[in-house]
Amino acid sequence: MKQHEHNLLENAYKAVEENRQNIEQDPYRLHYHLMPPVGLLNDPNGFIHFRGLYHLFYQWNPFETAHGAKFWGHYTSPDMVNWTHEPIALAPSEWYEKNGCYSGSAVEHEGKMVLFYTGNVKNEHGERETYQCMAISEDGFTFEKKGPVVHLPEGYTAHFRDPKVWKQENKWYMVLGAQDLNEQGKAVLYTSDNLIDWEFLGPIAGADMNGLGSFGYMWECPDLFELDGKEVLLLSPQGLEPEGYLYQNIYQSGYFVGKMEYETPEFSHREFIEIDRGFDFYAPQTTLDTKGRRLLFAWMGITDENEKFQPTIKSGWVHAMTLPRELTLKGDKLYQQPVEELQQLRKEEVFLPNTKISTSNQTLENVNGTSIELEITIIKNDAETFEISFRDAASMVYSKHEKRLSLHRKKFTGDAIESRHCHVEDLHQLQVFLDTSSIEIFVNGGAEVFTARFFPSETNQTILFSAEGNVMFDVKKWKL
Repeated sequence: MKQHEHNLLENAYKAVEENRQNIEQDPYRLHYHLMPPVGLLNDPNGFIHFRGLYHLFYQWNPFETAHGAKFWGHYTSPDMVNWTHEPIALAPSEWYEKNGCYSGSAVEHEGKMVLFYTGNVKNEHGERETYQCMAISEDGFTFEKKGPVVHLPEGYTAHFRDPKVWKQENKWYMVLGAQDLNEQGKAVLYTSDNLIDWEFLGPIAGADMNGLGSFGYMWECPDLFELDGKEVLLLSPQGLEPEGYLYQNIYQSGYFVGKMEYETPEFSHREFIEIDRGFDFYAPQTTLDTKGRRLLFAWMGITDENEKFQPTIKSGWVHAMTLPRELTLKGDKLYQQPVEELQQLRKEEVFLPNTKISTSNQTLENVNGTSIELEITIIKNDAETFEISFRDAASMVYSKHEKRLSLHRKKFTGDAIESRHCHVEDLHQLQVFLDTSSIEIFVNGGAEVFTARFFPSETNQTILFSAEGNVMFDVKKWKL
């Protein structure tokens, strides 16, 4: 190990230890979500099932709660429930990554784990350089860097990053997020026989392709995979303007369903669909596990003007991961559901059948808490509006007439309310995961999902139910 890399690692571990006590005492530390031990967490990276363990790497700045020269932090788990924080996988120690080991992916090849990631460089003129780099591990924990294997092709700016690699028949493929010289977002494809020598095949989707028209100035974190006989391109476009209920966050995450022709190559697709309707969801990444499931993690956060006001920053950390989710495809629509292993967290079940709500701010016996799961099955809904308030800091409201489901939360500064909405034809089922400072709502079996951070009073455990009219439902609640 070179001295510079040794120093970076030692300083990162020192930051963890120096801040451990203060961070562990933060009442907003989550109980069953992945978080950074210190500093800032963002994109999930290198999500893979390898030698009996789920490995999830993540973008990490251990030195401050701002975006700087990123490391790859590393978690492992046998079951996606019990996680171990492992030694740092990658530190920005080499010339080709000196300003950050940016996002990427992992594959297994010849019994080894191989990482691909973007090396971010700012040269002496302050100009960005980008390199797609490789690192190899015999055991999944210690990595030998091999340096750049893909350099910037002609026709693209240095906003060229986030390699996702997979094997299709006997060839390897790499999809990258890119910006062309007209500052239009693209997803581009490479192929290789050996993971070392890569051939540029060109763009497969993007602005002004496949009838799409203008669609953002940069496409980040693309992920192309097969699901139920179709191909899905998952990505995070930047630069979409708000349109009705859509594209309300500064950056979006969503997907196209279509057909990938590898010989051409070309990805023909249908319309773009946002994958999450909440405030805090970005840079999702998937993997295929040994059970044949397509699993997803995403960053439960986003880079926007409110980021620096999150209350956890004063304790020395910010952001978290979503719960792991299983993806299925029904028609051309992705459904997300929490992985079944999370049921291991359930304790002290409360079951209230045939519960009726007809007034405002009703409480239900033992249906409260700070880290809980709720399962609500609606039997009959004659109410114009049905609302659930969570700890006086967030609420979900369904308008039957407008067929609109809304999530409201208090802003991180002051008491102003902000909202996100989506169309729901008929609300019949909700699965809600509350943690100390997060909420994930799975609607109608995962047809829609709302993900958000929120910061209630640490002592407030109250959940209130309201209806303009009559609603009857079964409710189950578990402590997690």
